[in-house]
Amino acid sequence: MLFCDIDGVLSLFGFPADSVPEGTWAQVDGIAHLLSARASRHLLDLREHFDVVWCSGWEERANEHLPHLLGLGPFEHLSFPREPDAEHWKLATVERAAAGRALAWIDDDLNDACHAWAARREEPTLLVPTEPATGLDDDIAARLKAWAESLDP
Repeated sequence: MLFCDIDGVLSLFGFPADSVPEGTWAQVDGIAHLLSARASRHLLDLREHFDVVWCSGWEERANEHLPHLLGLGPFEHLSFPREPDAEHWKLATVERAAAGRALAWIDDDLNDACHAWAARREEPTLLVPTEPATGLDDDIAARLKAWAESLDP
């Protein structure tokens, strides 16, 4: 499984104004997003190795917007009930959804609790942090592909 965040992975921000990455500008719920063409191509390629799951605060809106904007999905998506005492707002949902399966999780907001959880899992687990200005880049895509291929029997 590949749990894929959107903001900071596909939707880029924080890049210098004079070097805007290749992509598509879109309004989603009144917010401007630069959807990375490179990240989109990589995610399309990674579908050969992973069952992709949207792991984003976009929740069901990912499948409302990204299939026609980028040709991505529809994919299963996670929903995140608010858990005020959680160490990371996505972690409990990710844990339930990944039960018993190998997973890679790509996100620009992984914290120490996520890494501790990943280290405790019996199943193969790869956490992949991104920089929001570059997102799912060539190096990260190669790392994810190599990891998935290392799991193949």
